[in-house]
Amino acid sequence: MTLYLIGIGLSTEKDITVKGLEIVKKCDKVYLESYTSLLQCSVKDLEQFYDQEIIIANREMTEQGDEKIISEAKKKDVAFLIIGDVFSATTHVQLFKLAKENNVKVEVINNASVLNSVGITGLELYKFGKITSIPFIEDHPQLETPYNVLKENGDMHTLFLLDLKPAENKFMTINVALEILEKIESRKKEGLINDDLLVVGCARLGCDGFIVKAGKLSEIRAFDFGAPLHCLIIPGKMHFIEKEMLELWK
Repeated sequence: MTLYLIGIGLSTEKDITVKGLEIVKKCDKVYLESYTSLLQCSVKDLEQFYDQEIIIANREMTEQGDEKIISEAKKKDVAFLIIGDVFSATTHVQLFKLAKENNVKVEVINNASVLNSVGITGLELYKFGKITSIPFIEDHPQLETPYNVLKENGDMHTLFLLDLKPAENKFMTINVALEILEKIESRKKEGLINDDLLVVGCARLGCDGFIVKAGKLSEIRAFDFGAPLHCLIIPGKMHFIEKEMLELWK
């Protein structure tokens, strides 16, 4: 009996790998983690394509009910589906760790995630520094972490993952993320964030109709990126090829 941690990609039901699909079809139970990302299709679409009933695993079930999932995997083949790649969120690392500690066989099937899909911007992946997230400002009024990470990254590129609350159908936009960074700048006054700063906004990476838009902060702030999910990049020091690639997205 095995716990399968399966990345299902960024877009639709068809983004799962062939290997992942074969495993899902044979499993006794199938869970879908529902709170760290967003697919561009419905659960019903997944169920029809996978020919399986899917149990939605919200944050509480995943973080507090993980022992139940591990217990089931001692007796059955259990698939735990994760939007994007398996290890993009620390929650899934904990599930893997718990399985190992309980001597439950666990198998990982990887897939695409935002962490590699940002390569389409032309910015070199190995030149990205520490990744950070921007939470909703009402939840963290004195927020400074994303600003501090940008500062620490120096000449490296900085990827900002934007907050989401799927249960409330609430997803941060690039426009709001920039406003938050500007609010932090207004307090810290260190000159990292200004209207002329080059930024790159990305929406729905890995999906049909994705958007990448590069330009001055003042330009990107006013741009409509459409439906979620969004992420934001502030480039660091660039090679001339990176600069040429960003010209394609202006």
